[in-house]
Amino acid sequence: MKITRGFLPSLLLASTIVVSSCSAGSTAYQQSPPIDQSSIVIATTSAAASLDFTNASGAAIPQAMMSNVYEGLVRLDAQGDVQPLLATSWEISDDRMTYTFHLREGVQFSNGDPFTAHSAKFSIDRVKTDWTNGLKSGMDVVESTEVLGEHTLEVSLSRPSNQWLWNMGTAIGAMMTEASVEKLSTAPVGTGPYTVTHWSPGRAIGFGARADYWGNKPLNDAATIRYFSDATASSNALQSGDVDIIWAMQAPEQLATLDNFVVEVGTTNGEMLLSMNNQRAPFDDVRVRQAVMYAIDRQAVIDTALEGYGTDTGGVPVPPTDPWYQKSTRYLHDPERARALLKEAGAEGTRITMSIPSLPYAQAASEILYSQLRDVGFEPVIEATEFPAVWLAQVMGQKDYDMSLIAHVEPRDIPTLFSPDYYLGFEDAQTQELLAAADSSPNEVELMQQAVDRIMDQAVADNLMNVANIVVMSPEITGVDPNVVSGALELSMIGRS
Repeated sequence: MKITRGFLPSLLLASTIVVSSCSAGSTAYQQSPPIDQSSIVIATTSAAASLDFTNASGAAIPQAMMSNVYEGLVRLDAQGDVQPLLATSWEISDDRMTYTFHLREGVQFSNGDPFTAHSAKFSIDRVKTDWTNGLKSGMDVVESTEVLGEHTLEVSLSRPSNQWLWNMGTAIGAMMTEASVEKLSTAPVGTGPYTVTHWSPGRAIGFGARADYWGNKPLNDAATIRYFSDATASSNALQSGDVDIIWAMQAPEQLATLDNFVVEVGTTNGEMLLSMNNQRAPFDDVRVRQAVMYAIDRQAVIDTALEGYGTDTGGVPVPPTDPWYQKSTRYLHDPERARALLKEAGAEGTRITMSIPSLPYAQAASEILYSQLRDVGFEPVIEATEFPAVWLAQVMGQKDYDMSLIAHVEPRDIPTLFSPDYYLGFEDAQTQELLAAADSSPNEVELMQQAVDRIMDQAVADNLMNVANIVVMSPEITGVDPNVVSGALELSMIGRS
């Protein structure tokens, strides 16, 4: 078995089986013909509940849609640097508040509409007016957009922002056409190299390569992302030839059964957060949250639940690839300290419900977390929570939970995770002031580190690990990069030797 390890950022996605004659909006699902040289099939775990990431949370939709159906004015390269895409160049004013983009000519959306400064303006404005996904906050800094010419767009910010242009390389920068937005959830239209040819909610998304794509022709004619809730089922599908690739394998103990396949391991933006509802007792007491941080042996979780595939950041909710990453030694495993804090807070024997999503890695980790929390004096109860529908509605949407666990894989998501409106329920003026100052200041890294220090001091959530991306594939598959910066799984570079 060949194992290659990568060292850039990545993600959690997987899927598969190739297209049938069903329409994109169909809920029917048909087994595809055997895989051929012109198609690829990818298996993954976290299913997309919709194709519309403007009004639905979760990483699965932008993972599938970005770079494949949708593109932005800019893209993020393997080092996380901003590069031209639908914008060929841009100028930034001396006060860093005005961006003038020069757009690529001759680009069409998949429905035939031309891509122009008008569609770019529409796309940016719509994030502010119509999106409900929490990611929309990344566009709050935009004050106005103005079409200067058919292929020239001016964007004015309310203040200088270090992150805005970088964020435009992620999902909030997706360019859309006004004619298509009523059917985003079933028939998305973008400028990317594929169209959606099949959509079976929770089961599979099929893509067909566009003959009229403006850029380089994809190395496959069709691709399918197929979703498996059971890790054994995806391994069986790989061995039987029903899929070509397992992306973001969540049961690494099964690698021993896959000797004839190639394994590559990349890093990710993923923080596996043990979340605590900061607005609900007992976690509205910082001492109780700190007790959790001391109670958890993160390396033991990594070794037991994921066979050692993960990086202990010391609980810091920042991946090592971010410029403001610093591993923390503040909350080393100390059960005695945890017990003392619980006693001080009067929370010994407190019953806490752990709402664990139906994802293999979460279920595997929950058992050791249960044991460690019980050992210091909590009375934990594990509550299985169906993912994505129930978890997204109950935990993330209604904030109706005590404690939960999930991997957050959106890039540079500190401002989103620790905003007052997010499901963690963390309201802290000092943190918000530091985050705002970091975005506007030339001293971004220093101020972000101060914000992270404040978050750690308040023990908002425990990052159990920076998640590794394990990719297993057939030997003839080429072009797979296990490292993803922007959150997208780019299909066009994957082919066969």
